[in-house]
Amino acid sequence: MNNVLQSSVRSLPVLLVLGLSACAGDAALDAALATITADDLSFDIQILASDEFEGRAPSSPGEEVTVNFLRAEFAALGLQPGNGDSFFQDVPLVAITATPNTAMTISGKGTTNSFSSGEDFVSGTKRVVDRSSIDDSELVFLGYGAVAPEYEWNDWAGADMRGKTAVVLVNDPGFATQDPALFNGRAMTYYGRWTYKFEEAARQGVAGLFIVHQTAPASYPWGVVQRGWSGPEFGLVAQDDNMSRAAVEGWWTVETARTVFEQAGLSYDSLKALAARAGFEAVPLGLTASVTVNNAVARSTSRNVLAVLPGSDRADEYVVYMAHWDHFGLGTPADGDSIYNGALDNATGTAGLIELAEAFASLERRPSRSILFLAVTAEERGLLGSAYYAANPVFPLEKTVAAINMDVLNVLGPMNDISVVGLGNSELDDYLIEQARAAGREVRPDPNPEAGYYYRSDHFNFAKVGVPALYPGEGIDHVEHGEEWTRERRDAWRDNDYHQPSDEYSEDWDLSGAIDDLRLYFRIGYRLANEATFPNWSEGSEFRALRDSMMAASGQ
Repeated sequence: MNNVLQSSVRSLPVLLVLGLSACAGDAALDAALATITADDLSFDIQILASDEFEGRAPSSPGEEVTVNFLRAEFAALGLQPGNGDSFFQDVPLVAITATPNTAMTISGKGTTNSFSSGEDFVSGTKRVVDRSSIDDSELVFLGYGAVAPEYEWNDWAGADMRGKTAVVLVNDPGFATQDPALFNGRAMTYYGRWTYKFEEAARQGVAGLFIVHQTAPASYPWGVVQRGWSGPEFGLVAQDDNMSRAAVEGWWTVETARTVFEQAGLSYDSLKALAARAGFEAVPLGLTASVTVNNAVARSTSRNVLAVLPGSDRADEYVVYMAHWDHFGLGTPADGDSIYNGALDNATGTAGLIELAEAFASLERRPSRSILFLAVTAEERGLLGSAYYAANPVFPLEKTVAAINMDVLNVLGPMNDISVVGLGNSELDDYLIEQARAAGREVRPDPNPEAGYYYRSDHFNFAKVGVPALYPGEGIDHVEHGEEWTRERRDAWRDNDYHQPSDEYSEDWDLSGAIDDLRLYFRIGYRLANEATFPNWSEGSEFRALRDSMMAASGQ
């Protein structure tokens, strides 16, 4: 089409989807499922991943094209604006670029060691200021830096850390010991995520916090940390300009940690082993740290896109489908290409959102509950758009039934299975298992639970405020080619195309598997939208207490 903002022309399938109905014999539901087609999905993916959209960076010309395209699509389907009379929710962002080549000095025990930024450590600040520093701040080893009451664990107990700098380990004690009875065993909990550690540090009032990097527990090499902490760091801005955050946040290489602990007369490996045992207590290192971060600060506004299909009977209750529309925009050229199109990540999920909206909008009778289609911004910058919505919900969280997140759809063809990132976390798993079995598919756990993927996509910001959230994966057992073939192709994409200009639409994609998945997601949402119950987190989940408290306060 000449103008990608023009609403897409959608084909009306003649054949019904046989054997895939959520309610056998329900022709209206079959017809809705049949609107979810590979042709339509491919059409929207190609538009969203086209060069005209310039990689869909937040606060860029590419954003303007993207959000206006989504608004036009949702409006053409007859959906209502989700934020009053607007399809948009403004998301205030700040980009903080730290001056490179900062040095860090560690003093004490008769020695001063100097470490180089990038090679030995990285540092920054969430404070919206031109300069932030720690000066001769006492260093204390805090183990994993976790306060986890459901596991009867508190690394900060008895430690007054105000004005001091904490050193903590990445991941959590469960991964360190591989003990299934400790935390969540091999599977990372939120207490293992680096984002949690910085948040907890702010709650504890520290001056600074450094996380010790190791590849296995982090699930990525030091180079990922280096790249992630170079250039602009995007964030949301609190009313206090984030002054409640630590003055300096950052990472050390494990080699830096070993050097510092040796300077303190201590063994890093011995203390790391102790930190994985219950009852670990903070260890002062007898050293001080100094580092200064000089910043260039730029503020901007991006937008979440919200569209609603009002419910028929309980319109004040909401089922949420979500996907992030953003990618990295224009960047460093690779093989002469500077547009980071983000076709798989996440034009696929955003196009899937449109497909689901069309299916629900086509129903002869609307579901009882309302459906919110939420396309969020700045996921690639730290889940910022979903974090802003969770902190500033347009619709009450106690009336939000569940969230279903789509971040990268399956483009390899039909699968015998479907995975769930965080399987066992909530009762939503039962909904997926029921529908998958009806389609002859197996539900499997995330094949890489130690990587903590559950905490690395937008659904997690709903989980953090108590709303049950489902994050289905792609499946790994291809109907024709099996698991090894599937893993090889997924690994090749991650090694060669993930967050690269080469993540572009390919005519070789087989979208039939994505259509199978989207129809599963439709059936799950359809059931949620027509029943009166509210699913909850599983017993023992770190999010259950939040949901229980929320629902009790609302009288539900």
